[in-house]
Amino acid sequence: MVFVKTHDISELSSDLIGKQVVLGGWIEDLRKLGKMSFITLRDVSGISQVIVKGELNDNLPEINRQSVVSIKGIVQETKARDFEFEIKADEIEVLGKAIHPLPVDPIGRLESNIDTRLNHRALDMRNQKTASIFKLRHQVLQSLRKTLAEKKFIEITTPKIIGSASEGGADLFSLDYFGKTAYLAQSPQLYKEQMTIGLERVFEISNFYRAEHSHTGRHLSEFTSVDIEAAFMDYNDVMNVLESLVLEVYKFTAENCKKEQQAIEHEIVVPSSPFERITYTQCIEELKKEGEKVEFGDDLLDSHLRIIGKNHPGFFFLMDWPMKLKPFYIREKDEDAALSRSFDLQYGYLELASGGTRLHNPETLKSRLAEQGLNPAQFADHLKTFDWGMPPHSGWGMGLDRLMTTLIGIDNVREVVLYPRDPDRLSP
Repeated sequence: MVFVKTHDISELSSDLIGKQVVLGGWIEDLRKLGKMSFITLRDVSGISQVIVKGELNDNLPEINRQSVVSIKGIVQETKARDFEFEIKADEIEVLGKAIHPLPVDPIGRLESNIDTRLNHRALDMRNQKTASIFKLRHQVLQSLRKTLAEKKFIEITTPKIIGSASEGGADLFSLDYFGKTAYLAQSPQLYKEQMTIGLERVFEISNFYRAEHSHTGRHLSEFTSVDIEAAFMDYNDVMNVLESLVLEVYKFTAENCKKEQQAIEHEIVVPSSPFERITYTQCIEELKKEGEKVEFGDDLLDSHLRIIGKNHPGFFFLMDWPMKLKPFYIREKDEDAALSRSFDLQYGYLELASGGTRLHNPETLKSRLAEQGLNPAQFADHLKTFDWGMPPHSGWGMGLDRLMTTLIGIDNVREVVLYPRDPDRLSP
């Protein structure tokens, strides 16, 4: 008979001393010392010591470490240095026996490489460092949604199976859709723009897909993107929104996630603000001073961004890119049509977000599509919404996985994604 769990370990308190509780979790350690046994029991909330004596100890079943158990017992004070309370066990039931040896050591006494850990991801989640990363990710998502809601953004969910490319380009996963060719969405770009007609300010936090043959620590085939679109805002306005979101994420986790920071051995430090804003033209000038052979209109390579990142450590906006480097829906600057009202949010060399002011005039948008070699007819469903009265609007998309790496001080997005998908990894 399975005992019904009455408390999480974190709920044990002095008020419960002398009272019976039922805990459930997995055995992190088990030491048999003559007529007594000491069990270290862990659940998602914390860790506790369990004392087993007498007949129960004599008849203690064979239990491997990491096995799942239910323990009924009395809460009592303890002399153990690492625990506030302990449980004197009355009954123990093995609910799920773990094999020995396990493919990954969840305690971390024996280190495993990241591929081995990813191949056994569920077990890796018992490692407190790994678990703390995903507890932090949960808190980051809570912070983002709370801040956006306070700024009057409405959460939406857009299709992930689409009939044509969201932004043009070739990095698309295709699939057979009842005899038709469909694609996995690269972004919610066109849908979120359309939603500004009636909802004005919208956001989405969801997975998207890019068929890039990239094998770096910052690229994935399936990634989580945080997107916003806002009517009656220009690109400076949405840059301000983005900066405030990042700052709030850092503040919230720094203040409310002390245990997680301790577990990952990294202190979250709130970045200084306001974030520096530098232009593409300034970057070209800086690169030339460093001896790089670049000209206005050239895209910035990874090597270029590393130089810029050294000159501007931490968070900064890189803005006013050349129009020819930007998607068809980005609007030009009034004072210089060669430049766009666009920006990237950088963390050193790492691009975290990209956005800008969008075109809202349908005729201009059709012309831009033709200029970029795209067929306006393929965007007919999108273009018709502009005939219904499209407000001026701006927005951005930010990689959540990349933001997480800046927050916890690592350089591989696979550490912050439960089951990463890249050109080489399709399972588990």
